[in-house]
Amino acid sequence: MKKKVLAVLMATVMTAGLVACGGSDAAGETAEPAAETEEAAEESEAPAEEAAEESAADADAEVTTVTAGVLTVATSPDFAPYEFYAIGEDGNPMLAGFDMALAQYVADYMGLELEVVPMDFDGVLSELQMKNVDLGMAGLSPDPAREDAMDFSDIYYLGGQSLVTVKANADTLNSFEACNKSDVSVGAQIGSIQMDLANEFSPEADIVALPKVTDIISELLGGKLDAAYIETAVAESYQKNYPDLEIVLDVPYDVAGSSIGVSKGNAGLLAAVNEAIAAAVADGSMDQFVAEANELAAGEKYEGLLDEEGNVQE
Repeated sequence: MKKKVLAVLMATVMTAGLVACGGSDAAGETAEPAAETEEAAEESEAPAEEAAEESAADADAEVTTVTAGVLTVATSPDFAPYEFYAIGEDGNPMLAGFDMALAQYVADYMGLELEVVPMDFDGVLSELQMKNVDLGMAGLSPDPAREDAMDFSDIYYLGGQSLVTVKANADTLNSFEACNKSDVSVGAQIGSIQMDLANEFSPEADIVALPKVTDIISELLGGKLDAAYIETAVAESYQKNYPDLEIVLDVPYDVAGSSIGVSKGNAGLLAAVNEAIAAAVADGSMDQFVAEANELAAGEKYEGLLDEEGNVQE
């Protein structure tokens, strides 16, 4: 069983000016939660009335969690500024990122204790599908292909996708055509939207699937990968620490933004999560979370899983 750790979130409150520009260093922005979509009604019924009744039913549905009184969240801490380990002055890793700050906000809003379970990204998807956890928070895009495995919250952050290489290749690998050749190696994270994009835009390339974004960055910098598909805010975060990285293209993607994955069929939990997201956006907390996460991600950090003793793996 995966080792469970309690999420220790960022404690420093940023100034009002920093909050006001929250996310300006990232490629996205916090999103106004989308209005609930009315479901199609039978021809003999009034659609608006039926949608209102269903919405009210969801709001009144009982909130149940895997463990009573606890909100269990799966995450993959290799995706700064969404989730990562910030290294404190004492050298100890602290789970951080705006997904983790939002997770704490949601738990507090619901009056629950937060428990975060770190794992590889594909584990987040499978654990959520098996309903071993309540939520998945790992920069998830609300991809329709995943709707059989989970429900999606309203979008809380608007981001983008990028094609990344190193400066030495930036003049030659700066188009989808150039990165769609058999002698070009292209990296993407296992089970991610970026893997889908690699298959869509670089199907003829040598596509390399890796479990963590840190692996992709390492392979890029070491010359073992020519290019990679990476979420834009994450790519920009790495670029601050590794100036040799170059973002060469914005990658078209129909599903913009990030959502929380919610255990399938748990209407009460989904409604409560959406309510908490709306509150976090309305009161400015989400902007603050993004600003703080970008600040921490620019400093010393570790991206990956800790060892059994809770230490950074060498």
